[in-house]
Amino acid sequence: MQSFFLLLLLSSSFIHGYAQFQSKNQGFISMLITQNGLNFVKDLLVKKAISSIVSLQLPNIEKGTKIPFLGNVYMVLSNITIYEIDVDSSNVKPGEDGILILASGVSCNLSMNWYYSYSTWIGPVKISDKGSAQVQVEGMEVELKLGLENQEGSLDLKLKDCSSSVKDISIKLDGGASWLYQGIIDAFEENIGSAVENAITKKLGEGISRLDSYLKSLPKEVPVDDQSSLNVTFVNDVLLSESSVGFETNGLFIGRNDSLPIPNLGYKNLKLPIICTNLSKMLAITLDEAVFNSASSLYYDAKFMHWIVDQIPDQSLLNTAGWRFIIPQLYKKYPNHEMNLNISLSSPPVVKISNQKAGAVVYADLTIDVLEEDEVIPVACISLMIQASGLVKINGNNLVGTIRLDSFGMSLKWSNVGNLRMYLIQPVMWTIIETVFLPYANAHLSKGLPLPIIHGFTLQDAEIILSTSRVAVCSDVAFAESESDRHILQSYNSLSR
Repeated sequence: MQSFFLLLLLSSSFIHGYAQFQSKNQGFISMLITQNGLNFVKDLLVKKAISSIVSLQLPNIEKGTKIPFLGNVYMVLSNITIYEIDVDSSNVKPGEDGILILASGVSCNLSMNWYYSYSTWIGPVKISDKGSAQVQVEGMEVELKLGLENQEGSLDLKLKDCSSSVKDISIKLDGGASWLYQGIIDAFEENIGSAVENAITKKLGEGISRLDSYLKSLPKEVPVDDQSSLNVTFVNDVLLSESSVGFETNGLFIGRNDSLPIPNLGYKNLKLPIICTNLSKMLAITLDEAVFNSASSLYYDAKFMHWIVDQIPDQSLLNTAGWRFIIPQLYKKYPNHEMNLNISLSSPPVVKISNQKAGAVVYADLTIDVLEEDEVIPVACISLMIQASGLVKINGNNLVGTIRLDSFGMSLKWSNVGNLRMYLIQPVMWTIIETVFLPYANAHLSKGLPLPIIHGFTLQDAEIILSTSRVAVCSDVAFAESESDRHILQSYNSLSR
């Protein structure tokens, strides 16, 4: 049954590309599950619900009555167990006032034991008989109406209504003089139908209650690495339409030790429409460029954008001899000295996303250090403005990327070795950026940003669409139940019987 809960929870991880929200608070990762996605979840949900109800045991049914000429008659049905369920069709329909799940044409088979006894008025003689029976319930309908709201950053799931109805029941007795009592046992049809309806309704109600508790216990941040997490606190109201269920989360990076909520970074979330190329996709996840810029600001403030470079592919550039024709004064003042390159970003990188590409602008200072015995001597500092564009793709459930150098500008910030000829230094800077800076950045980008997908679900056939200030991932999903999920399900079923 726990896996059943996780299926509904999937709806908190989807967004349809063309959904638009009226924001009261800023949400930078928007999420919605489309009708195709809802159908996928519903099919898994029905399957899990069936597995939780099979082997469900119903309360005994007893009936006593006084029949003329026979006397007091006592009848009991015991060990009533549902051992098979089949669902002919099922539908899920979201609407402004909730989510409706309807299963129709449901049939279930039950096994039970019967016992019959009576005492005649003729004398103190007690007559009894017993046996087993098979019961078939046909034409049953089950309906659940769920309410879903955002309460203080968490999802609140309420069971607004749960009902079931049985159309037809047939009972076949075995054992004893079953042919004699068949007519009397048939009088139990209404009782059996009510017992089945009540048991299934109660079981589903328990499941929704447990799911609500699970939703409320979800963490409001998702770890990205040792330094950062994603703030996945829900903001604004849940958006329910006739074909989708939508959500928004804060979605910005925070430090692992920071408290929620984080300060507003001043980004404006425009919520422009994005249309998936393939409208049959089950979901999309839309990320505002503010998500990436919040990561940039966090790592910059944490002093992670500063590097001392002492190993590069062309190691000759880390000796003043390699600069003798580029900066003659450097070699003359420090002949054959080892060098370091001290790279420090002067501000957080700025990520820009447009219809054509995702890119970044990086401002950095590159200081040339000369090593003399145990002393590090800064000799010159060059300011760089690097423009890079990126390729965004999906690896598993992670959004990953690579960047390439488009252009860069440079200027001399200060020098202790005289005026530098920047046109001579430019090819060297290009080499350093291409062989040092970009590989370092791409190594980190390849680790990826974990998308808010529930464990057990994986993206399939994903496509990425760029628009003004946003990245959308439109995808289908697959589900694979883990061994731990199956163990939880078995434990839950055993406790529920």
